[in-house]
Amino acid sequence: MKLYYAPGACSLASHLSLIEAGLPFSLDKTDVRNKKTSTGEDFFALTGGKGYVPALQLDDGTVLCEGVAILQYIADQAPAAGLAPANGTLPRYQLQEWLNYIATEVHKNYGPLFNPAATPEMKEAAKANLAKRFDWLAEKLTGHDFLMGTQFTVADAYLAVVLGWTRVVGINLAGTHPVLGAYQARVMGRPAAQAAMKAEGLLG
Repeated sequence: MKLYYAPGACSLASHLSLIEAGLPFSLDKTDVRNKKTSTGEDFFALTGGKGYVPALQLDDGTVLCEGVAILQYIADQAPAAGLAPANGTLPRYQLQEWLNYIATEVHKNYGPLFNPAATPEMKEAAKANLAKRFDWLAEKLTGHDFLMGTQFTVADAYLAVVLGWTRVVGINLAGTHPVLGAYQARVMGRPAAQAAMKAEGLLG
């Protein structure tokens, strides 16, 4: 398998999950602005007109897109790693609930903060929306190591990565939501997360 990624982007969740799963894979650092892979391939065409990371090229050449789909695919290739509950069980649907919440309510609310065309008012509104989501997440995580209790899953990989973006956009997560700050540090302190960040050049 080959993971197309951009350093520190949401593809970092797929990267660290591949390591957690113990699966063999290669990396392709992708220029998402110019839609080119590291070898000069047209990334826009490779992803069927999407042009954003993550993308996972399977051994048969199929390219899988969308982070929440990729994360579940990775988990299902290594069930013994416990990165997702078994398909067809209620906990699996609860995992999907978490993944969808992170994608639509947390990840997407960062949009204006990374958009140079966004006005100051738009950025403040985005921060207010994120604060409400952070309030809810902090309540759910109080007294729990991970989103689904004691077991680390791909949902934790995704949430910890997007929570890490608070440092880039000027939100003091440890100050405003210490439960989330501690959670993010705990997840990203795992050996797989450290290895992924080092591979992406995110650690000094």
